[in-house]
Amino acid sequence: MKIVIAALSAPSSLNGVSRHAANLARALLSLPDSPEVHFLAGDWQREMFPSAIASRHPQFHMHPIQIHRNNFGRLAWYYQDLPLIAEQLEADVVHMTCPAPVHASTFKCPTVVSLHDLYPFDIPGNFGAVKNQITRRLMRQCLMEIDAIACVSAYTESRLAQYFPEKVTRKAMTIPNAVEPISGASRAPESLAMGRPFMLCIAQHRQNKNVPLALKIFARALQVTALSPDTGFLLLGIEGPETRRILQEIRALHLEDRVTMLSGISDQELLWCYRNCCLLLAPSVIEGFGLPIAEALIAGCPVVCSDIPPFREIGGDQCRYVGFGEGVLERYMEAIRQTLPKPRKVGAPIPGLAPASIAARYMDMYKRLGGFRGTLQNGMLRQPEAKSRKMGVPAA
Repeated sequence: MKIVIAALSAPSSLNGVSRHAANLARALLSLPDSPEVHFLAGDWQREMFPSAIASRHPQFHMHPIQIHRNNFGRLAWYYQDLPLIAEQLEADVVHMTCPAPVHASTFKCPTVVSLHDLYPFDIPGNFGAVKNQITRRLMRQCLMEIDAIACVSAYTESRLAQYFPEKVTRKAMTIPNAVEPISGASRAPESLAMGRPFMLCIAQHRQNKNVPLALKIFARALQVTALSPDTGFLLLGIEGPETRRILQEIRALHLEDRVTMLSGISDQELLWCYRNCCLLLAPSVIEGFGLPIAEALIAGCPVVCSDIPPFREIGGDQCRYVGFGEGVLERYMEAIRQTLPKPRKVGAPIPGLAPASIAARYMDMYKRLGGFRGTLQNGMLRQPEAKSRKMGVPAA
């Protein structure tokens, strides 16, 4: 079976979606009888993904795509060019790792999309008014046209019914992200001040991540000596709509000499952060999955986080959960005080997120969709009507 993974996106450093794409490829290649994986990513991502996938597997083929690096260029590529590339590669399934425009009638094989969240509907502030309307339209178009939807959590799947008709929800199933221990020797990020303890927060600068609350929690913990007075705060994540507000909060709380902001670090540096921080703090308002929670637990890192369903799905009884509402800062203080004195646990894989297990579930989905050269619509097989022009695919 030939699986085309379309992972082309804006960032040139890893974020949650690109990590999902890399982990999906690694998981599929971990199977004893692995499929042939063709991985499509932007030319600007050519250094990022090979190191994340770390695979010289004979069934893995990396294709850097050379297009204009802007929103319109990427959307047009998904709508116009991806079906042609899939045809040229003789794909059995095309798996898009995030929602993008789908021209269903031009695909000659089934299509799958990974649905991480419904932020355009649940938290419009992540995007801004105009961009949010566009993002909603694009997501609706994709989910209506795609053949199957792989939701990364039961919570994400449950949210579909609130915004979409049965035509969409019946195409969905929950398949969590594959998460495995980070391999290789850990090393500290070069720009991180060494020799003092630090609290870790992994968050793209978006409203749902609630970074300003994380900073308030950190400042309060220093004030009431829940943390040692020399503790720092490390924020890992790419910039976004909330960057200005985060910087304002840092200044308002007089934390300029304590907060370090980094992005684009390697897996080995990330592993060092998990192993050496005093705890991972994640006060998100809403999430689709919560990859840092899973990675932290696998690395043996203590976790204090908000009490939201996706975190419960991953963390079970291994995290310290804090609900929102009145007195939230004091409840976080209590959670931190209860967490820090406990002996650090030995990290271990989470069985339900093991790559081989997740890959087997994806292969089951692909096989149930596939076996034909066509697309599914309303439960019926429909052959594409339009003939596609040929398009060159960059060499692997």
